[in-house]
Amino acid sequence: MSPANNSLKVGMLGCGVVGSQVARLLIENKDDLSSRAGAELHLTKVGVRDTKSKKYGIKDELLTSDLKSIVSDPEINLVIEVLGGIEPAKELILTALKNGKSVVTANKALLAKHGAELYAAADSANVDLYYEAAVAGAIPILRPLRESLVGDHVVQVMGIVNGTTNYILTKMDENGAAFADALGEAQKLGFAEADPTADVEGIDAAAKAAILASLAFHSRVTDADVYREGISKITATDVKVAKAMDLVIKLLAIADVTDGGAIAVRVHPALISRNHPLASVRDSFNAVFVQSQAAGQMMFYGRGAGGEPTASAILGDLVAVARHKVSGGLGPRESDYADRKIAKIGDTQTRYLIRLNVADKPGVLESVAHVFASHQVSIQTVRQSGAGDKAELIVMTHISSESALSATVNELSKLDSVTDVASVLRVEGEI
Repeated sequence: MSPANNSLKVGMLGCGVVGSQVARLLIENKDDLSSRAGAELHLTKVGVRDTKSKKYGIKDELLTSDLKSIVSDPEINLVIEVLGGIEPAKELILTALKNGKSVVTANKALLAKHGAELYAAADSANVDLYYEAAVAGAIPILRPLRESLVGDHVVQVMGIVNGTTNYILTKMDENGAAFADALGEAQKLGFAEADPTADVEGIDAAAKAAILASLAFHSRVTDADVYREGISKITATDVKVAKAMDLVIKLLAIADVTDGGAIAVRVHPALISRNHPLASVRDSFNAVFVQSQAAGQMMFYGRGAGGEPTASAILGDLVAVARHKVSGGLGPRESDYADRKIAKIGDTQTRYLIRLNVADKPGVLESVAHVFASHQVSIQTVRQSGAGDKAELIVMTHISSESALSATVNELSKLDSVTDVASVLRVEGEI
């Protein structure tokens, strides 16, 4: 049934960097957005901590510090959540859904941890839960996975989904900067938070990987299911070695299916060829590379963060759920029919590039090769540089199981001829 007078009232929870842009664009483009939605869209309440602050750039009468009043107001039809974090966002969204309000959220952390509970609440109340902005900002990737590719079988999703880490790695690659220096530059420019842990340790990317995997493989995946490594241990030497081999280091979110049918989801730095489409994704941009059985290879590219880009995705979702309110329809529900198991990291298939500092004496290469053979890990190439106390072996393996590769590295570190394992990086894609 169409809303009374063909009008819909919108409430918003939060008004920070993203929320303020959502409010601005919704107000400035009200006529166009309303025409597209099929109903007049009115932003009527915005929940904030401090209603006296002037930083929001919207009329004071729209502001309220009583966030519960927004999700409980019977006149509000649609709720946008841009608070971030788990609580109070979770309880507020659940209340909104139970009260028959469709919800648009950008909250990746909440969806990756409690998505199943939110989907169930939306189903029970017969309302929409949309979240395109939760992954890769303005890039339309979730809806293609959720709708456009629903007639296909996705084989792999691999992407750069964190702009902060991509900016840091870009500067390390292009300028030879150390990690700390590149991070400092990112913080000065506003690309990194004062506490960058969630970004540089892969926490943010892991939440996004869980959401991507859930949609791609029709199974419930949480952030706890994602194997995670960050980029804080990447050195200028790692980057230099990669460049010499015509490779580039990227923090990748990867989701695919093992030979046994389980989902393998991981976030870690990886080497890719400079000919790979993801290699050209620079600075704070994001991109997601999707491979499916029928459609083949596709890449979705654009701005993965920021107020306006993320607001674009939120408003796209708002128009979609508004149309459903007008027509009496609903968008796609949660698709978890496959119910695949989650693979352990040891069961995944990958390749390693290993840098070893070794003693420069006869028999070293033979002892190293013996360790690889004992774990049935095949060596693709070996490069030696330096001499004396600074001798180094750079070993590229063929594809093997993560468990075999990890065991190989562990045993190499115990060899008398190996001074230390300087670096271990995974290699993805064709080299």
